[in-house]
Amino acid sequence: MITNQRLVSHACGARRNSNGPSLSASSFHSINTLRVAAMLAFFCAASAHAAGPLPAGGRFVGGNGSIATNGSTLTVNQSTGRAVVNWDSFSIGNGNQVVFANGSGATLNRVTGGKPSAILGTLKASGSVYLINPQGIVVGPQGVIATNGRFVASTLDTDPVAFMNGGPLVLAGDSNASIVNLGKISSTGGDVFLIAHSAIMNDGTISAPNGTAELAVAKQVLLQDSSTGKQVFVQSGAGGMLANMGTIQAAQVSLQSVDGNIYALAGNHEAIRATGTATRDGHVWLVAEHGTVRPGGVIDAAGGTVDMNANTLAFPKGGTSVDAKQWNISTPTFTVDQAAASALSQGLGNGTSVRLQTTGANGSSGDLNVDTGIHWQGGASLTLAAYHTLTLGSNATLANQGSGNLTLRADAASLDNAGSVVNHGVIDWSHSTGIVNALYDMNGSYSAGTLLGNPAWTPAPSSGQLAQITGYKLVNNVNDLENIRQDLAGNYALGTDIDATGHTFTPIGNHTTPFTGQFDGMWHSVSNATINIDDFSKDYSAGLFGVVGSAGVLRDVGIENGVVSTSNQGSGILAGINQGVIAYAHTSGRAGEVEQNGTDFGGVVGRNEGTVERSWSSATISGSDANGGLVGYNLGTITQSYATGAVSPVFSTGFGGGLVGINEGTVSESFATGAVQTRSMPTHGVIAFGSGTLAPDVYWNRETTGQSASGGDLPPANGLTTAQMSDPASFAGYDFGPNGIWLMPAGATHPVLRQPAEQ
Repeated sequence: MITNQRLVSHACGARRNSNGPSLSASSFHSINTLRVAAMLAFFCAASAHAAGPLPAGGRFVGGNGSIATNGSTLTVNQSTGRAVVNWDSFSIGNGNQVVFANGSGATLNRVTGGKPSAILGTLKASGSVYLINPQGIVVGPQGVIATNGRFVASTLDTDPVAFMNGGPLVLAGDSNASIVNLGKISSTGGDVFLIAHSAIMNDGTISAPNGTAELAVAKQVLLQDSSTGKQVFVQSGAGGMLANMGTIQAAQVSLQSVDGNIYALAGNHEAIRATGTATRDGHVWLVAEHGTVRPGGVIDAAGGTVDMNANTLAFPKGGTSVDAKQWNISTPTFTVDQAAASALSQGLGNGTSVRLQTTGANGSSGDLNVDTGIHWQGGASLTLAAYHTLTLGSNATLANQGSGNLTLRADAASLDNAGSVVNHGVIDWSHSTGIVNALYDMNGSYSAGTLLGNPAWTPAPSSGQLAQITGYKLVNNVNDLENIRQDLAGNYALGTDIDATGHTFTPIGNHTTPFTGQFDGMWHSVSNATINIDDFSKDYSAGLFGVVGSAGVLRDVGIENGVVSTSNQGSGILAGINQGVIAYAHTSGRAGEVEQNGTDFGGVVGRNEGTVERSWSSATISGSDANGGLVGYNLGTITQSYATGAVSPVFSTGFGGGLVGINEGTVSESFATGAVQTRSMPTHGVIAFGSGTLAPDVYWNRETTGQSASGGDLPPANGLTTAQMSDPASFAGYDFGPNGIWLMPAGATHPVLRQPAEQ
């Protein structure tokens, strides 16, 4: 048990014991012990104010102003925008007040004497107040700090010249004193920052409804202005302790003790709440990268994000309630025990999607073990991502009733580290309409275990999903991409963005052995890919995938700055020939630029015999025969897609369409905007020609395409001006609603597709 003498010594920052044993964060065993420490700090600092119930010895050393005392009130009148005042002592007795009449400016107060500051009365300011005292700062139970601008309390010092110059500030120091708040600290128009080297304890209330409330324990921090995000950045840790047992409410909240410990132990009536503003999303950060985070009580981010980053994460048995849109947890290695499972289940049940990821930092294995079940109702999604291997224990069941998704991922850093997904328990999605994805390294393994699916499950429209529960091999680099050809019927997912600069691909799959598996890009992209065919004696089609068979699926993937130039059949940046399904794919780059008779060039697909849906391309198309901004030759279905790239047949035999070269299939709810150059053969705004069907909801920009006709039987009125293309009302039947698939971003000249996560 910690002695009162040691607590008092720590709270007051007594130098005389600096060589003795220090009060480590691990020594605090309970909320009561923390509160005892806070109260002792209060009494210690309160005794210091006996030297004067109001601040004493104040003198302007930067800027201009005056200091006057009238009874129980001390007023600092400031005539310059910024000012620095040095004080021999700065305490406010009970019933007394200090007023900073500093307009909308800022005042830096530096205490140069040897006593801590005890705020037992009231401090008010029209602008911003910085209070720096290396001996410690305590706000008593009846203490009130209320500023219109920023309030900063710090035991770390800063350069007065830098303060007067404005801009970012560096605060540094090695004081052993603490900052303790037992009262009320508020900023109506700005931020609240508590910064100390040793310890910070809040057992009162902190309020910054229009700014950030940030508590940081460090040896050195950078303090800078931001209207949208965090403003205190730890540059050097201090191994200290930060404890919140009170209420913190601000637009955004950050608690940092990078190599120390954080105790977020708010009870039933207290909370950490990030309310958000028009410019700040509700966001809570708890950061102890080399220490411990103990999250407890209510953490509410008002539909925003909660980020926890810790070397050790310890959920208290008393419970943790997180209410946000997204809750991200990052820690080197982790085991989900009963307390953690309860917290995660409650958060998910609140509608908070959770991503728990191990990082393998600090020499840990990076494994993630789930020993206790996680159950929830509703549409929140759970991601369990392991740096190495993810294991679900024999007594653990993961279950959702609603529409929640589950992602189990090994090798979360995409290192090809043989990470596996091992299920010894049960995954029960029998009462859920959501999906389950298991992602594992190509050199690892997948032990599916007991999987209970919903027999009534159906895929979301145009999702390209084939099954409710699917295991995928991760594709993390160009070698993994090449290895897909070893099992053309397998299921694959991009683990990360891949830069293929300097690598030339032979298309994956051909007519003899097409790709018949699933390739899910997981919204990642392959960039700078060059696809080439050297041997035209073989039945090849050119694209990252040569031929996609009727059972094959390519979805949620981008191919950026891709180059495809040669083929003896279909040629597209993503696929040469598609007989299956392509959904939510996008491409950029170029296809064509050579004379290759009999070749169909398209931005996404050269020749489509299956389905292309919710896809788009900005690629430049320039070749012989059929040339289309999205598809060269369409014999299948194209819907809810668009093309913005230029189409320019380079030979007199070439046909050109802004969306499709030759259409013998169906096209609906799609449009084209790219320039289409006229040649002696047909070139038009939507298709070059064809007897297929163009639905009434297909459009083209007659100004940017340079084409007055669609090439099909669409009326001239479907050829829109750029102004009309910028107006959602021009697109009959397109869903621009809150959950619709189309968006019209501010300043855009055409609609764009909304990703499923945005719907």
